[in-house]
Amino acid sequence: MELPFAESFKIKMVEPIRKSSRQEREKWIKSAGYNLFGLSSDKVFIDLLTDSGTGAMSDRQWSEMMLGDESYAGASSYYKMKNAIQELLGFEHFLPTHQGRAAENVLFSVLIKEGDVIPGNSHFDTTKGHIEFRKATAVDCTIDEAFDTTLSHPFKGNVDLLKLEEVLISKGDKIPFIIVTVTCNSSGGQPVSIENLKMVRQLADKYGKLVVFDSARFAENAYFIKLREKGYQDKSIREIVREMFACADVMTMSAKKDAIVNMGGFIAMRSKELHCKASVFNIMFEGYITYGGMSGRDMNALAQGLYEGIEFDYLETRIKQVEYLGGHLMEYGIPIQQPIGGHAVFVDAKRFLPHLAKEEFQAQTLAVELYLEAGVRGVEIGALMADRDPVTRENRYPSLELMRLAIPRRVYSNNHMDVVAVALKNIFDRRDTIRKGLKIVTEAPIMRHFTVVLDLV
Repeated sequence: MELPFAESFKIKMVEPIRKSSRQEREKWIKSAGYNLFGLSSDKVFIDLLTDSGTGAMSDRQWSEMMLGDESYAGASSYYKMKNAIQELLGFEHFLPTHQGRAAENVLFSVLIKEGDVIPGNSHFDTTKGHIEFRKATAVDCTIDEAFDTTLSHPFKGNVDLLKLEEVLISKGDKIPFIIVTVTCNSSGGQPVSIENLKMVRQLADKYGKLVVFDSARFAENAYFIKLREKGYQDKSIREIVREMFACADVMTMSAKKDAIVNMGGFIAMRSKELHCKASVFNIMFEGYITYGGMSGRDMNALAQGLYEGIEFDYLETRIKQVEYLGGHLMEYGIPIQQPIGGHAVFVDAKRFLPHLAKEEFQAQTLAVELYLEAGVRGVEIGALMADRDPVTRENRYPSLELMRLAIPRRVYSNNHMDVVAVALKNIFDRRDTIRKGLKIVTEAPIMRHFTVVLDLV
């Protein structure tokens, strides 16, 4: 008999979490303006808002924390991080930042000017926010298959090469770089194939453009390449990672994902000239170039996390838990983005609540219902996050209206996933009774979803 699958770690410490009553949750979510970001964490039973910075660090990472060098300039922790990035990812130059959006802010301050056009696969919220804040335009060139949640395509994060070349031809002088997100969060945590990355690289070379990778979940992307792409089954994750990054000139990373730390990020690049230019903004926005908003102990933990994050056994354990939840939801007939992504399960709110108008924010309504049902906090990846058009100020309604259930690394058991699955089944069984969605009361002018105040329609 084949042995059942088991996690590649054992538990050393636990944190108690509190169960609440529905009556309590009704009061709390109303006080939070029906925005799950507005809830304090003690009011959440299972927190799937994000996998960013919410993972459990290993004993080796905690050991590295004790060895942190807190020197302002030239700390040994900086060089430990530099060596890990160079050895694993292949970039000679790097700048530490306190998280991924800070890396974008520094890099884009160098590369983007008003009127520019930035093509890529589906840009995530902070990426698009930093682009539009600079009065530039993000152009989504993701393959069409990504927008059909019923279709099982192995690489739904792929860039549509015809769409990309059309933009390169029509907007050539206005394009400073192409950005590829690996895995692609906004399309459902979907991977990008090595073949696609190489073709993007060829187009970039043809038109003289830089290629930037948004690399928060690069290791999960490499795992899917190993499992799904012909010719890579016998390659190690480390080998695949090096081949992926050979296609990029620059990378940004929120290390709060695949480096399994609570805070930290970086920019890495091949060009010394770009490093020098970005250093100016890093000093202004983040800190000196050898700490960039990070403590030495955090740089040590990040470096160790990069090594752990590309271990196959760890990745298999992590992604199989996501598959476990997604598999149960599919058994219950709940519509999700297929195939199941790397870091999260994405529920198709349009198909879950088709009777609600898009103006009533279906995914946010579903996320609120899940919290009321079981104290589970997910997040909307839909019209609220899509924000308003910068010119017309009209709401944008994306092709995908998703509720994301992002699973923290090494935190919850499969029993917790069972609670989430049954809670969603209960809602699905009574979905026709959900007759009203949500409306906006107040909102910020950009990246509104973090602080928006809503009310029942």
